[in-house]
Amino acid sequence: MFSASIGFALSLAVAFLARVTRFDRDSSFYPSILIFIASFYILFAVLAGHSIYRELSIALAFSCVAIFGAYKSLLIVGLGIVAHGIYDIFQVTVFSNNVAPMWWPSFCGVVDLALGLWVIYLSKSRQVQVKQHVV
Repeated sequence: MFSASIGFALSLAVAFLARVTRFDRDSSFYPSILIFIASFYILFAVLAGHSIYRELSIALAFSCVAIFGAYKSLLIVGLGIVAHGIYDIFQVTVFSNNVAPMWWPSFCGVVDLALGLWVIYLSKSRQVQVKQHVV
């Protein structure tokens, strides 16, 4: 429970600092966070001496959601962050060889859920909008 409390405090700090610094006005801010949080399981697999292929493919899927959302809608990014939080919480029951530390699913799950819901709120309130990129 302590790790979940720390996770919630961290998500509040990230959201607050993003607002104060106006980093959240950059359309790549929250997609970058989704890519960053998805990459942690690759690190955990390496540290545990496991194959990185499963974690790499999952991180790649979340990264694709982040990139697609960066170009289309912040709502997609927020849903991707929430989906990663759900993955964090349930991956210990889905995979028999969990690579993350025991405290990680509750910590990161709460961070992702709180931050994802914040991003969804921002996308609905139109306080932060994705700029259309020219490719």
